[in-house]
Amino acid sequence: MNEHLLGGKPTAQPTKTLETFENPNSQRDFHIHMEIPEFTCLCPKTGQPDFAVIYLDYIPNKLCVELKSLKLYMWSFRDEGCFHEAVTNQILDDLVSAIDPKFMRVTAKFYVRGGIFTNVVAEHRAPGWQPEPFVELSQFSAQSNIRG
Repeated sequence: MNEHLLGGKPTAQPTKTLETFENPNSQRDFHIHMEIPEFTCLCPKTGQPDFAVIYLDYIPNKLCVELKSLKLYMWSFRDEGCFHEAVTNQILDDLVSAIDPKFMRVTAKFYVRGGIFTNVVAEHRAPGWQPEPFVELSQFSAQSNIRG
């Protein structure tokens, strides 16, 4: 079989390293929302895969997280046994350590296991930070980034 036709060996590897870049508009609070629909880890009791959608919402301070490094970071949990509550809080702690945001919320929505859906929400607020009053203009639909 011709390896060239199938593509080469992947060069990217999972990593716990989170890269950052400078906030391009640090004088303004703005909301960054990310949806990570392919998160996987292993059940620490059975070793079976657990699947989740991770929602990341944050208001940056001086730094933002770089997306490719975030993807490789999320991939790094694929072969680790993790309780849902522990991995959600670990993701929050690692991201807060990397970028020190004004606010961050990690929501993990795990798919059904044994007839139970598990949702875990963990938050961080910088000391003294208060959000500006919310102005409702329009709401993004829950599936706003899905085409089809």
